[in-house]
Amino acid sequence: MGLEKYIDHTNLKPTASGQDIVALCKDAIVNDFYAVCVNGCHVATAHETLKGTPVKVAAVIGFPLGAMSTKAKVFEAMDCIENGADEIDMVINVGWIKSERFDAVRDEIKAIKKAIGPKILKVIIETCYLTEAEKERACLLAVDAKADFVKTSTGFGNGGATLADVQLMKRVVADQLKIKASGGIKTKEEALKYIALGVSRIGTSSGPELIK
Repeated sequence: MGLEKYIDHTNLKPTASGQDIVALCKDAIVNDFYAVCVNGCHVATAHETLKGTPVKVAAVIGFPLGAMSTKAKVFEAMDCIENGADEIDMVINVGWIKSERFDAVRDEIKAIKKAIGPKILKVIIETCYLTEAEKERACLLAVDAKADFVKTSTGFGNGGATLADVQLMKRVVADQLKIKASGGIKTKEEALKYIALGVSRIGTSSGPELIK
């Protein structure tokens, strides 16, 4: 599989216009990327632009802090699916992890997965804010809740993906969940290192540069 099929071509900027999202989608079509990743308000535009192509639409929810209510996240996820999203990238409730409210974290992931049914659910654990033990626990909760992926970062925290974090995630989830590395991946060389560690998806706003 070529590098392009690992890429979720991403624009999550608060300033992204409708034209920016159309351009993102056209880039994804031309470069044969796996998916685009956009904020919820842009899902319908992305879905319409990508109609008839194999490129998927991933939508972020609870983004970028993860700190809204579970009910709000579930509604947001369902709204994105109704507007044409194929995949949901949810931000975990970091404060709940820090408070050791592990049942609440697991129940939230479960509720979102139940709401979106067979659609893909990626759980962003925002590794930059967690201790090693908390990263391990977050991964195990995602496994317990029957998510499809764990994902490193939003790209809006104080750090992005690291090779060490992906190694930890792989050790914890093994083959039970897939892994998405996201946040700060700007070069082909970096992307290939993550793929060698076993990631199934790379989230990046630098997709065309990565495959040159």
